Amino acid sequence: MLQSIAHIALVVRDYDEAIRFYVDVLGFDLIADEYQPEQDKRWVLVRPKGGSGTSLLLARASTPTQDPFVGNQSGGRVFLFLETDDFERDHAAYVARGVTFVREPVKQPYGTVAVFVDLYGNQWDLIEFSS
Repeated sequence: MLQSIAHIALVVRDYDEAIRFYVDVLGFDLIADEYQPEQDKRWVLVRPKGGSGTSLLLARASTPTQDPFVGNQSGGRVFLFLETDDFERDHAAYVARGVTFVREPVKQPYGTVAVFVDLYGNQWDLIEFSS
């Protein structure tokens, strides 16, 4: 049996501001942006540049029940882990583009890691794993 996780839904406040952050700031590729008239929503997929695996489904909060989860997908814990092949390059680029790091880079036995927040406050690890 072969299975994989195709998409992870990330609850966002606004499609366009989320696309701007993930594409223009983090450098992700916009894979899809299609209007779904039967549900009055958009199917928006982004994925790290050069990636071929799991993508993020940017899912606009559409009910009062969903609103509190914008920026709090995982209750204040690191939610997603962005693997890089060059930590120094990507960390410097993100700092230059105004990304907020809430934990500075550290070298751990498993690799180099720092924690940043997205435009809504979700915490991400930027990580380069050791060989």
